[in-house]
Amino acid sequence: MARHNSHAEGVVYKKQIGTYFVHTADGDVTCSISSRLRKELVYPIADKSSLPHQRVQKVNDIHMVDPVAIGDCVKFVIAEDGTGMITEVLPRRNKFARSAAGGKTLEQVIAANVDQMVLVFAATLPDPQWNLLDRFLVTAEEAEIPALIALTKLDLVPPGMFDDVMDEYRALGYRVVQTSTVDGTGIEEVRAELKDKLSVLVGKSGVGKTSLLNAVQPGLGLRIGEVSKALQKGKHTTTHVEMIPLDFGGSIVDTPGMRQYAMWDVDDGDLAYFFREMRPYIGTCRFGVDCTHRTEPGCAILRAVGAGKISERRYKSYVRMLE
Repeated sequence: MARHNSHAEGVVYKKQIGTYFVHTADGDVTCSISSRLRKELVYPIADKSSLPHQRVQKVNDIHMVDPVAIGDCVKFVIAEDGTGMITEVLPRRNKFARSAAGGKTLEQVIAANVDQMVLVFAATLPDPQWNLLDRFLVTAEEAEIPALIALTKLDLVPPGMFDDVMDEYRALGYRVVQTSTVDGTGIEEVRAELKDKLSVLVGKSGVGKTSLLNAVQPGLGLRIGEVSKALQKGKHTTTHVEMIPLDFGGSIVDTPGMRQYAMWDVDDGDLAYFFREMRPYIGTCRFGVDCTHRTEPGCAILRAVGAGKISERRYKSYVRMLE
């Protein structure tokens, strides 16, 4: 086995099962990860720093699919053969995560340290599911990641069909762009929004991400499509995820098409806070912060819905997430 003889830092830009590709100032390095990153050390008291010489009580498996995500800043040691072993994931600025598929409760971090989530929905074929959009927006709010809503296939619906819905999101402070790759509507705006940012694209299969990306940068959608096919091969983990650079500045991380989306680490009691329009009313209900905002008398949020200050459609999304 080659001896580890130097240390370095870099950013993970691509990964396959068991293999991570790290970009550094001196070039790219192919890495594995230390087995310690897949374990959690449990000490006999809560504050392990208070007893510097105490022994580890037990070792648990971590509750996540993969401790290393695209966009992570990592420390690694370099062997004499030029390969690396990741030994530490540096603190994340943010993360886009979901509950992984399967029977176990596992966190799947799709991307870390991103500048924005681009939520792609089609005007038709498939029809937009606004409750799914609201679910993604809750994730963005919880992670404190700016969100961009991109509505595609605008040429397939009557003019102005979704203006009211999009204006509703704009009124909440979300950036919205409506696009058509047929006549070029919104393409320059998308390009401007992606420039010099690390963006993670999220959306169902068939919403037109490939066509949109090809319009933004010729050939980009094809490359993303090849990555997406590889993504579908994993059962409970992605087999291939990649950060793809944009010619005009910035990078894209695509995600597998999501028919459903299970949020991670969003407690029911905190859910209303992640709906921007509900925040001003939290704590003002008769039952204060204990109110679930569903059937309780004296609920300020229910009053706001009745008065038209909170969208009934958005409120129904909130209730659906609680169920």
